[in-house]
Amino acid sequence: MKPTRTSTLVVVAVVFALVAWLLLRDIYQKLPPLPWTGVPALLVAAFVEAWTGRDVRARIAGRPGAKPVAPLYVSRLVALAKASSLVAAVVAGLAAGFDIYLSGSLTASVPREDALTAVVTLVAAVVLACAALYLENCCRVPDVPGRDHHDESVSLR
Repeated sequence: MKPTRTSTLVVVAVVFALVAWLLLRDIYQKLPPLPWTGVPALLVAAFVEAWTGRDVRARIAGRPGAKPVAPLYVSRLVALAKASSLVAAVVAGLAAGFDIYLSGSLTASVPREDALTAVVTLVAAVVLACAALYLENCCRVPDVPGRDHHDESVSLR
C-alpha cells in the first residue's frame, strides 16, 4: 500500500468544488440553510486521529512504557487514515464549491451565513485531512539501519 499523496487529495477537492459549483447554480435557491453541525464532527475526528497517531508512533518506536502494537491494528489505522483523508478532501471540495458560488452574493444574510459556514467547514476538513495524513505517517515502520531495501519477497522452495 502506498502513502496517500497530497496531490491526489487536491485533485479530489478541486473536482468536487467544480461539481458543487455547477450543482449550486441550479439548486441553491431550493436548499435550506447550510448546517454547521458537520464542523464539530470533522474536528472531533481530526483530534482523535491525531491523538491516535501520537500514541501509535510511540508504540511502534518501542518507547518505554508503551505497549507493543499489533500489525493488524496498524493496518486498520492506515485504512482509516486513507479513508478519512479522502472524505476530508471531498468535504473540503464541496465547501469550497459553496464558497465560490456564494462569493458573488454576500450582501444577503442567508448566503453570507452559508458562506461563513462553508469556510469553517472547509477549514475543519483541511484539519481532518492533515490529521489523517499524520496518522498514516505515524503508522510507518521506522527504517532499520543495515536493512536491505530491495525486493524483500520470500520465495518458497
